[in-house]
Amino acid sequence: MTDDLSDRPEGFQRVAAELRRLGHAELPRWLEVAARTSQEAADALGVQVGQIAKSVIFRRAEDDAVVLVVAAGDQRVDERKVAAIVGALKRADAAFVKEGTGFSIGGVAPLAHATPSGREQVTLIDETLFRFEVVWAAAGHPNGVFPIRPDDLYRYTGAPVADVAQAMPPATRATTG
Repeated sequence: MTDDLSDRPEGFQRVAAELRRLGHAELPRWLEVAARTSQEAADALGVQVGQIAKSVIFRRAEDDAVVLVVAAGDQRVDERKVAAIVGALKRADAAFVKEGTGFSIGGVAPLAHATPSGREQVTLIDETLFRFEVVWAAAGHPNGVFPIRPDDLYRYTGAPVADVAQAMPPATRATTG
């Protein structure tokens, strides 16, 4: 991919600019197919589903803060665990996600959000991402992704690492990763 991203959507460009500003070694990549799910992204990249750093958005009940959980693609986020950390949650619809992050569902990046002034945003990183040397996150559009080390994701976002995944049955755990 060239450094000229002028033909790419604004969200993709915003993520690329933020990665440059942070000194990240790799620009986002444009996939020929949309990867709106972790499985679609893993298939397009030829990686394990767990290596997809999916962005799951919730709405905090008390103040409508955007709650972003960056979770491994092979994990289900446990809403009770998230609520125990940040407070009671409500579902976030597509309009809330777009307004609160500047990205549409399927392309929410873990950084470079266009958060409206006055709206708090809380981010948590799923500890199971650290099983992998490199994970892949959305880059502001369903066709955009970028590779990142979990340690760099932590460093760039400043978000706490937490146990936010549902416990997997022992048989599943043995075959995952």
